Amino acid sequence: MNPDRQRLLEHVTFKTSRSGGKGGQHVNKVSSKVEVILNIPDAEFLAADEKALLMSKLAHRLDNGGNLHVVAQEDRSQLANKETAIEKLQLLIANALKVEKPRKPTKVPKAVIRKRLENKQSTALKKEMRKRPRLY
Repeated sequence: MNPDRQRLLEHVTFKTSRSGGKGGQHVNKVSSKVEVILNIPDAEFLAADEKALLMSKLAHRLDNGGNLHVVAQEDRSQLANKETAIEKLQLLIANALKVEKPRKPTKVPKAVIRKRLENKQSTALKKEMRKRPRLY
């Protein structure tokens, strides 16, 4: 289940700070970098199995308290960075909640194996015919 934007916004906290990059003197005055923090164990809109799946798949992105941090600082405006961070968070959650189908192992067909061996044999014969004939 992908969480809708409104329910997601009820459970996230925003942190702003000064961003690096382009902007000149403006960068030194304005806090345009936005960090969105979602505490996965406290997120009520997620089921228990979804929380467990997120905790396992996103373990490398979580801190000790189970908080998921997403940072955006690409734009000069705080509002644009806030929107970008929310979209990143939604995409991250949606991708982590996707359950992939298990792969069914298949065998290589005998006709394909036979054709490959015949091709190898014909290539070997072609190269053998290029050699100088041996005199006994």
